[in-house]
Amino acid sequence: MPTIDEAKRISLLYNHFDMNESSEYSLLKLHNLLTYQRREREIVKLFQNNKIPSLKDYKILDVGCGIGGELRRFISLGANPDNLYGIDLTPERINIAKAISPNINFYCSNAELLNYENNYFDIIIQSVMFSSILDDNMKINIAKEMLRVMKPDGFILWYDFFYHNPHKNNVKGITIREIRNLFPGCLLQFKRIQIIKPILRRIPIWLIPFIENIKLFNNHYIGMIYFKRYLHHTDK
Repeated sequence: MPTIDEAKRISLLYNHFDMNESSEYSLLKLHNLLTYQRREREIVKLFQNNKIPSLKDYKILDVGCGIGGELRRFISLGANPDNLYGIDLTPERINIAKAISPNINFYCSNAELLNYENNYFDIIIQSVMFSSILDDNMKINIAKEMLRVMKPDGFILWYDFFYHNPHKNNVKGITIREIRNLFPGCLLQFKRIQIIKPILRRIPIWLIPFIENIKLFNNHYIGMIYFKRYLHHTDK
């Protein structure tokens, strides 16, 4: 059964974020732009390392798609809009997404019950969605649904933070151990990126790439989750 109370809490959380905090993450701020560009490079590296020459025929689902920014970026990487799907709990975000990109398939839905056939998607995107969920049962339900609709040779593209900020009780970092428990029978191909925000804001722009490469202050994982029986090429 869908976790109704938690779904309502998350919707309220993101409505509040859109009205009060979204400007903090604007790409017009150089610190944010640099971390965004680093994430995009890492995604392209993942595709190259796993011998993905083109996204044209890939069916892609973004779980927790917001206003559709991730999917629009996939179009710039060669994905076909007809093969792109996004779901989000928040009707306001889905309405904006549809207005901006009517050629993408957007739906307002709870990811605990995905309205798609088994083994339907090649790639499922998860971008700071799990860290927004505090209810363990909801996380389990969504993870099961993601694996159900993922093709046997498909993968989950993961991006989320793992350090918990004690000053933010409405989100929670998600650790490697928890991810492994949520996706049993899967392999993780992860990398630590993105300097933690309080430090990021205080260092010179030119120093960011050097400190990020040290990884000591990085607080996000980016990578892929896929079934063990399908081996992907990696850069280990």
